[in-house]
Amino acid sequence: MGSEAVLRDVHARIEIDTATAPETALEAGRRAGAIDVRFPGFKDGRGYSLAALIRESGYAGELRAVGDILPDQKDCLERSGFDAISPDTPSPRWQRAGFTHAYQLGIARGATDRPPVYRARALAARKEQVDALNREHSASPPQTIIAASVDAFSGRIAMLSSFGVEAALGLALLAQVDRRVPVLFLDTQRHFPQTLTYRDQLIAHLGLEDVRILTPDPAEARALDSDGKLYERDSETCCELRKVRPLGAGLEDFDAVITGRKRAHGGERQSLQPFEFDGERVMINPVAGIDPAGIAALYRQMNLPAHPLREQGYASVGCWPCTAPSAGLHARDGRWPGSDRSECGIFDQARTDRAVAARKRAVRLIG
Repeated sequence: MGSEAVLRDVHARIEIDTATAPETALEAGRRAGAIDVRFPGFKDGRGYSLAALIRESGYAGELRAVGDILPDQKDCLERSGFDAISPDTPSPRWQRAGFTHAYQLGIARGATDRPPVYRARALAARKEQVDALNREHSASPPQTIIAASVDAFSGRIAMLSSFGVEAALGLALLAQVDRRVPVLFLDTQRHFPQTLTYRDQLIAHLGLEDVRILTPDPAEARALDSDGKLYERDSETCCELRKVRPLGAGLEDFDAVITGRKRAHGGERQSLQPFEFDGERVMINPVAGIDPAGIAALYRQMNLPAHPLREQGYASVGCWPCTAPSAGLHARDGRWPGSDRSECGIFDQARTDRAVAARKRAVRLIG
């Protein structure tokens, strides 16, 4: 790939030729959000390598192959990371080729369940990155962890917040670093009214600039919860419908997610590290090591408003049908009272994978 690369803006898309350097393509993609790779001839294999390198570097926008391309090249284009094609001379053979999107899940359709090489390399590099961040920040304060995360995953990071009893701390720390980082809120349509009021109060108080509200799919909700009482029959399926699936869709644009999980919550959270790799994304837990006394002290120090239900004995707040005042040793003891549940499933990668798979898009043939 040499210096003769051509780079030009085409109607808010970036078009590059197969001689473009990957770093140039990535910089262009950050500006346009979509990249066309032009094949000057069907024998030019550089476009496959370029696409794989772009995907391996973390690019998640649309990647379209254009130019002199043959239907017989469909499988190679798919495996390399392209999710759309626009041949210069469309023919009925292209329609029969059935080009179908596969790169997002890293699975070559009709082959094996192993990820393609470019995807495997990208995930291995992400795991090494997490290990390095943990070595560097195992004892760092929360704000340093957040700042390092925003720097490391710039443009591909979000915070997941319940706007619950302890949520203001993480949100305030994020606002000190960068108010523009997206904040994802799962509106299950079963929240306490106090939580929704508190959410709006915190957004205004902290000046958060990009809060994204994720809701259940209306058709799925009608099919699975027609009477609105699914939580009484099957609380796990209710969480799948109202939390796991919307989050799976909302996370498609992100490689890293900041959480408010803490070791003091007990259960599976007692061994949390600042950075975790779940096989797909990086989960960042900047306040994992802070105990309840430390949280209370930081609330006072930062003059943060308290959740309205705190005074009523709620140490952790989720959906109203499945939350009670806490009377146990850990804050989450009031969640799903009367059962052995302690998690809703949103941090279960297998569930998230299923949610993403359900939304898998077909690759488009653009003729």
